[in-house]
Amino acid sequence: MRKLFLGFMFAIVNIAGQQFKVSKDQELFVHRLKGNAGDKVEFSDVLLSNNNGNISFTGSTKVQAEIIDHLKGDKVIIFKKKRRKGYQKMNGHRQSLTKIKINGII
Repeated sequence: MRKLFLGFMFAIVNIAGQQFKVSKDQELFVHRLKGNAGDKVEFSDVLLSNNNGNISFTGSTKVQAEIIDHLKGDKVIIFKKKRRKGYQKMNGHRQSLTKIKINGII
């Protein structure tokens, strides 16, 4: 059996329908959140938290974050074609993202 060293504090939190492993002072991109740049947000849907090896699955932990910026992701090109039929369709999409910074896990 492999033993993992989990000597720092982290949490697995559900943000906008996706699960992220977060720790203090980490910056990450999530799906667009409501609020302006500089606003504080708090996520209470914590699935797991680790504090220097003490793992807990309780819902009493909360993650505090700050919205840094709203932006769009890279463009994704969707190209559809049916050969020998003359059918071609091109479409593009840019996902709306929010950059957040984790201020603390309490």
